[in-house]
Amino acid sequence: MELTEPRVQRLERIRPLPEPGPPVAPPLEPARRLASLDVFRGLTMLFMASEIMRIPDVARHFTDSRVAGWIAFGLDHVAWTGFGPWDLIQPSFMFMVGVALPFSVASRRARGEPFATQLAHAVRRAFILVVLGIFLRSQGRPQTYFTFEDVLTQIGLGYVFLFLLAHARPRTQWMAAGGLLVATWVAFVLYPLPPAGFDTALLGVPADWPHHLTGFAAHWDKNINFANRADQWFLNLFPRETPFVYNRGGYTTLNFVPSLGTMIFGLLAGELLRGPATDRDKLRTLVVYGTAGVAIGAVLHFAGVSPLVKRIWTPSWAIFSAGWAALFLALFYWMVDVRHWRGWTLPFLVVGMNSIAMYVIVHVAEGYTADALQTHLGKSTFEAFGAVYEPMLVGGASLLIFWLMLYWMYRRKIFIRI
Repeated sequence: MELTEPRVQRLERIRPLPEPGPPVAPPLEPARRLASLDVFRGLTMLFMASEIMRIPDVARHFTDSRVAGWIAFGLDHVAWTGFGPWDLIQPSFMFMVGVALPFSVASRRARGEPFATQLAHAVRRAFILVVLGIFLRSQGRPQTYFTFEDVLTQIGLGYVFLFLLAHARPRTQWMAAGGLLVATWVAFVLYPLPPAGFDTALLGVPADWPHHLTGFAAHWDKNINFANRADQWFLNLFPRETPFVYNRGGYTTLNFVPSLGTMIFGLLAGELLRGPATDRDKLRTLVVYGTAGVAIGAVLHFAGVSPLVKRIWTPSWAIFSAGWAALFLALFYWMVDVRHWRGWTLPFLVVGMNSIAMYVIVHVAEGYTADALQTHLGKSTFEAFGAVYEPMLVGGASLLIFWLMLYWMYRRKIFIRI
């Protein structure tokens, strides 16, 4: 035994190693939920939902108050060029769609979903968003109102392209965003201006409207631009009560093309936040790119290259608004995910984790809830501070009821996803 044991050991040492098999990929890391994104989304949605309080209309009753004037300006859209806080709501939503996508894709990959299944889900989600947007816009109308300029339909029209870009390299994503914005700019510039003396009142814009654009900027004037002409063809392909000629607010279907650029910027921000960089580097990058976006958009506007017009989502607006959204995201990321200051976030998390539900509830239940409140509590209850404040109090009470509904869902972990 003393002689054979060493021989066995020597034979084992020279035994050939097994053939190496195919490399085993490390398990995919599941995507962690970005709490700051939920808070940002919830705050933005509540800001939007506050529209039912009619605060600007109330504030305009106090013509001698500077504070009231500032409130009226800040809680309403600007007439055409420039921006106010209210104008940043839709671009913030669209930017956040891009931010969330890398986390969603990573989560599906971690579950082993093949690309074809993910693509089918993206197509289904885009279709539902478009249909839901049309459904909500058709409330109170005698027939389906085919329109594609609201936030849901705009996201839906661009979502599949955004999903495909989520599987591309960052360089391709930057090039796609730049290409979309340049192509949009060229299309507006090449579209001929109306002849001198053209009566813009035929397109819903009086000749003495104080916000008319002149010179080179006239290519982006209200309702006489390339996108409105495209809608005069496209929207009349659908059954309508009357033929489409113009949108009273100047909004257009083709906004989804440059707004897809805004979503791509959000996609790049989401990949940054999901990446391996330190929190310090992530914050620095968001602030640098956000500041650059605001600056570039402003320069394009003041240099006369591309005016800032949210209603037709000019290229300068796509960059400018994405810059602001990146700065907001950096602020919330620092507070919520880096510093972990979360004691104040519950009201916004409740809404941010069920934002689609809040959007639908506000559009469907606003009128019914307001009528029910005045029926059961009495109209005089909401005139306690004067009749001028009635819309604000009724809207505030309605908004509280909607939030409590979402809080009930939040406590029971009921989250509506598309």
